[in-house]
Order: sequence, then C-alpha cells, then structure tokens
Amino acid sequence: MFEDIRAIYENDPSVRGSILRFPEVILYPCLHAIIIHRYISHPLYKLKLPFVPRFLSQFMRFLTGIEIHPGAKIGRGFFIDHGMGVVIGETAEIGRNCTLFHNVTIGGTGKHEGKRHPTIGDNVMIGTSATLLGPIIIGNNVKIGAETFIMNHDVPDSCTVVGAPGRIVRMNGQKVDMPLKESIIE
Repeated sequence: MFEDIRAIYENDPSVRGSILRFPEVILYPCLHAIIIHRYISHPLYKLKLPFVPRFLSQFMRFLTGIEIHPGAKIGRGFFIDHGMGVVIGETAEIGRNCTLFHNVTIGGTGKHEGKRHPTIGDNVMIGTSATLLGPIIIGNNVKIGAETFIMNHDVPDSCTVVGAPGRIVRMNGQKVDMPLKESIIE
C-alpha cells in the first residue's frame, strides 16, 4: 500500500513534496479502488469465490468510477490520475510503477479464449481515453498518448505510441514513424 501512496506523491504535482497533504492523498479514489482490489477482491477471486469479488469490484466502480475486474493482476506503484471511466479487464496484467489517466480501457475483443486482455510492462504511462484491446503485450518504459487505439498489436520496449490506430513515433529516444506489428499471441 505504501508504494501506491508513494506513486501518488510522485505522479500528482498538486501533492508532490508535501507530507502535509497526506489527508488529501488518502481520499484519492484510485487509492481506494487499488486497495480494495489488491487486498480483498483479487485474493477472494483467487480463492474462486463466485460473488463477493465481483460485487466488491462493481461497488468500487460505483464509488470511484474505476472498474477493476477482480482477476486483474496489478503491480506495485500503480497510479490512476482522475480515474473516472477506467476499465481494467479480467486477464489484464499491469507491471510496476504504471500510470493511467481517466477513461482508459484495458479490455478484450471477445474473439479470444483464455488470456483476453493486455499485459502491460513496468514504467508505462497510458494517456487519457486510450484504448488497448486484446491479448497484446505493451513493453517496459512505454508512453501511450491520449486517445490512442491499439488492438491486437504488441508494443516494443522504450517507445511512444500515438494515434488511432496506434503508430510508434519514438523508439529508444529517436524519432521514428512506424506501424505496430501484429500480436504474436493467439
């Protein structure tokens, strides 16, 4: 839990550097959604309880506007800035120190069985209203721009992706302009 609080301090300029803002930080909806998911919903889901984890997920969606399916795996240091409208699907996996902005969808297409949602690496930033669909892999140290749409295409490490459909515009610090490659996951 402390890593998630630290992530708020590191990512939100309105509280950065001021321990006096701690009472404000504990009111952040993203913190509530992550704590309930990480310490109650996900463990109960792993125990294969049929109703309680899903009920908690929907209740937190009602309270915070953030829908995290109980089956999703989320790493430490996760931060959702202005979380309203965020959806994280059942088989999604999110690495450490990732930041999402409001209205991000990490979902499935309905065409796949088993692993249906994206796997997101460490240190990834996903901009407002971005949509990532399908069993794709988003590499480490990736930035995904606002309103970017990525479906069934993997994203390599250390790049910036923008547009609909998403295109790589920076890779390893160099400007490029290249389409994404088809996902190798079937």
